[in-house]
Amino acid sequence: MVRAALGERWQCALANDIDAMKCRVYRENWSGIALVEGDVAFLDPDLLKQPIDLYWASSPCQDFSLAGKGLGLDGQRSGVFNPWFEKVRAAVMAGFAPRIIAFENVTGLMSRHEGKDLDRVLQAFISLGYNVGALEIDACYFVPQSRPRLFVIAVRRDVDVAELCQPQADGVFCSPRLVRFHASCGRVIREHWLWFRMPAPVPLPWCLTSILDPDPDTPWFSDEQVDSLLAMMSAPSLARVAAAKELGRTVVGTLYKRGRPDAAGRVRQRAEVRFDGIAGCLRTPAGGSSRQTILIVRGEEIEARLLSRLEVSRLMGLPSSYRMPARYNDAYRIAGDGVVVPIVRYLDEHLFQPILLKRPLEREVA
Repeated sequence: MVRAALGERWQCALANDIDAMKCRVYRENWSGIALVEGDVAFLDPDLLKQPIDLYWASSPCQDFSLAGKGLGLDGQRSGVFNPWFEKVRAAVMAGFAPRIIAFENVTGLMSRHEGKDLDRVLQAFISLGYNVGALEIDACYFVPQSRPRLFVIAVRRDVDVAELCQPQADGVFCSPRLVRFHASCGRVIREHWLWFRMPAPVPLPWCLTSILDPDPDTPWFSDEQVDSLLAMMSAPSLARVAAAKELGRTVVGTLYKRGRPDAAGRVRQRAEVRFDGIAGCLRTPAGGSSRQTILIVRGEEIEARLLSRLEVSRLMGLPSSYRMPARYNDAYRIAGDGVVVPIVRYLDEHLFQPILLKRPLEREVA
């Protein structure tokens, strides 16, 4: 999806993923040129020894997320950062340091192990001669989906980006959580920290109704299935449904099934619905409860079905030309594991392109 966002201004020098399905989808959209399928730990380091302006990595997030077991960078999945970084380090040491390194992950990276995992990521980039900064960006500013993510941006230290930065945190993407992390991090990170000056995003002109699929490939639930969903709702969700009925017009919401403890401490599956015009965060469909349901209320009539393949594609901001997998769970996984296209486009326009136009600082000769 980063490739989809960067477009024709960029030429892809190398793409890598271990997942065969994702690599197949990549080939269907951009052919297999420059794509290496396999474990990054076994990637030939010489492939990075070429002039490259930007490295982008979105490593598995499970060990950083709330749903994970809290292993962080020491986990089997999120720990893939470590072998990836070793490839980066080898390229930099060989004289092929990109101007920009971008690392995207869940916001749990800031809090996991009391921030020590993010410390390790930032210290790693600093050790290679980079200044570092970060932005917490929720996709809801760009698409009708609530999807907060952390974007770490490292800029090679010989590139003067003073005009692109500000002396202190300011702006919607310098979140209180990020400010707290910065206040608690060590001296070295603070000395090399960048607060990027980013323009406020244009207000979203559309909402959830605008991404609805006129011909969905997911079947509508039966009346019995809809009744079952309603029976699983807590009092606040039932109140939202009742309020939607009272409006006397078509109201579209999204619903997730979640495990919640009851009064006795036993975990029960609950159906939680929202009608704020924004979908919940798309997640990898490990089970039925991870897939999001569309709920449409028209007075006393209620219809429901799973999000369609087209809808999950639109929620990620993918262009209509993007070829999603034919298999439903594969399409949902592509979206759930992906990065929102308009966010990358925003970063490219307001940060990456301006950085690339900057001349490297002249070094003093001893």
